[in-house]
Amino acid sequence: MRCVLGLDIGTTSTVGILIRLPDTVLAAASRPVTLSAPHPGWAEEDPLQWWANVREIARELMSSGGIRPEDLKGIGVTGMLPTVVLLDERGALLRPSIQQSDGRCGAEVAKLKGEIDEARFLARAGNGINQQLVAPKLRWLEANEPEVFRRIATVFGSYDYVNWRLTGVRAVEQNWALEAGFVDLATEAIADDLVALAHLPRAAVPPRSVSHHLLGRITAAAAAETGLPAGVPVVGGAADLIASALGAGVVRPGQVLLKFGGSVDVLIATDRAQPDPRLYLDHHLVPGLYMPNGCMATGGSGLNWFAQTFAAGKTHRDLDRLAAAVPAGSDGVAILPYFLGEKTPIHDPEARGVFAGLSLAHGLGHLWRALLESYAYAIRHHVEVLADIGHATESYLASDGGAASDVWMQIVADVLEAPVQRLAGHPGSCLGAAWTAAVGTGLADDWMGIARFVAKGDLVRPNSENAPVYRAGYPRYRDLYRRLSA
Repeated sequence: MRCVLGLDIGTTSTVGILIRLPDTVLAAASRPVTLSAPHPGWAEEDPLQWWANVREIARELMSSGGIRPEDLKGIGVTGMLPTVVLLDERGALLRPSIQQSDGRCGAEVAKLKGEIDEARFLARAGNGINQQLVAPKLRWLEANEPEVFRRIATVFGSYDYVNWRLTGVRAVEQNWALEAGFVDLATEAIADDLVALAHLPRAAVPPRSVSHHLLGRITAAAAAETGLPAGVPVVGGAADLIASALGAGVVRPGQVLLKFGGSVDVLIATDRAQPDPRLYLDHHLVPGLYMPNGCMATGGSGLNWFAQTFAAGKTHRDLDRLAAAVPAGSDGVAILPYFLGEKTPIHDPEARGVFAGLSLAHGLGHLWRALLESYAYAIRHHVEVLADIGHATESYLASDGGAASDVWMQIVADVLEAPVQRLAGHPGSCLGAAWTAAVGTGLADDWMGIARFVAKGDLVRPNSENAPVYRAGYPRYRDLYRRLSA
C-alpha cells in the first residue's frame, strides 16, 4: 500500500489523518488543545501538549489504520501561523508559544512603524507592519521578559517545532517565514536586515523550507516516542489555512474559501502577488500561485468562549436553535467580535469585543445570532477589501467545524448575498498536509488529486427577504467600530 500521514497542529485541537492513495481515508484522530489567555489580548499554548498529542495520534492512526510500517511513505505537518516557538541552545522550550492571535505587542508595532518606511516594507516583505509579524512579538519579550529573550537560540513556528521533534531538523516553512516578515518577496530568501528588526542574530532563524520539499526523516528517537517507522520522509509542511484551501479545491483565481475554525479565514487563489496592508499574503501550495487572505483573531474560539461564559450546559446546536427563532438583525443587537483585538482587515490589537443595543427584551438567542452575524459582517468586510485591490470573488466554499451550522451558513449567504457551497467530508488542514507529503515524496504528481477525498455538500442560497436587513446592518457594524475607536 501507498499511505501518507497528515498532522494539523491547530489552535483548538491536534488532528491527524492517514490516507491511502489514490482516494481512501483509512483513519483519523484528534486530541484537544488548551488555549491560555492569562492577560487581556494574550494567547498562548504549550508546545509540549502538541507533541504529546502527536505521539498519541500517531500511534492511534498506525493501529486503527491497519497498515504495516513499510506502507507509510511520507508525513506532512501543518499548523497555525505565525505562532512563535522559542528554544534555547540546548533545544529546551523557553516559554509557552505566542499564538498568531496574540495582541500584546501593539506598542512595539507602533514603534516599528516609526522606524521604517511602511510602504517600502510592504512592497519588499509582502505583508504590512502589524501584530502578525514576529519582530514586534520578540521586541515585546526583549522589554518584558529579558531573561527569556537573552536565551533565544531558535525561533520558529508550531509545525516547524513538530517537524523538528520528528526529524531533528530545524527549519522554517516558506509561509511562516513570509508572514513573520523575514522574507524578501523578490528573492524568496530570508533577509538578514529583516531578521535584525527582531533584534535577533540571523542564526536564530533556521533555513527556509519549501512546503513539499523533503525536510528530513523520522529519527530513531521520534520513532520510539510516536510508534512511527524510523526513516519515513517528512516534507517541509504547510500553513493550516493554505493546506485547508488546497483540500477544498481552491486553485482557480476568484475561488474563495471561508474557513470556520478556531478563527475565521477568508482565502482567495490568485496568479499574482499584490501586497496590501489590510490582508496577509501567502504562497499557494501549488507552485506559481498565491493566496491573499484574511484571518480574524477569533471565530470558533469566540463562540466557544461565549457558550462557556454565558450559556453553561448548552451546546452550539442548542444555541443555534434559539438563534433560528430570532429574526435577521437580532432585533437591533450588534456585536463587534474583537475579543483578542482584531487582525485583518483592521489590524488593531487594542480593539475589544462590544455588545451593543441590548435591552431587557433580548435573550440568549438574540446574543448568539448577533455573534454569528458579526462574523458574517467581518467576512463581507474582507470581500470588499479583495474587490478594492482587484481580486473579484466568483464563488464561495465553506469548510471546517463552523460550516456545519445551518444557521450560521444561512446568515453568511444572506450577508454576502451569494450562494455558499458547503463541503462534505472535508477533514480540514490535515488532509492538505497529507497530500503535500504525497506530492513531495513522488507518490502523486497532480496537486488536484486531493479532490478525490472531498465532496460537495449542500448549496446554501441567500434568502432575498433578509437582504435589506443586512444591507442596513453592515454599515452600522462598520460604524460602531469607527465611533468607538475614534
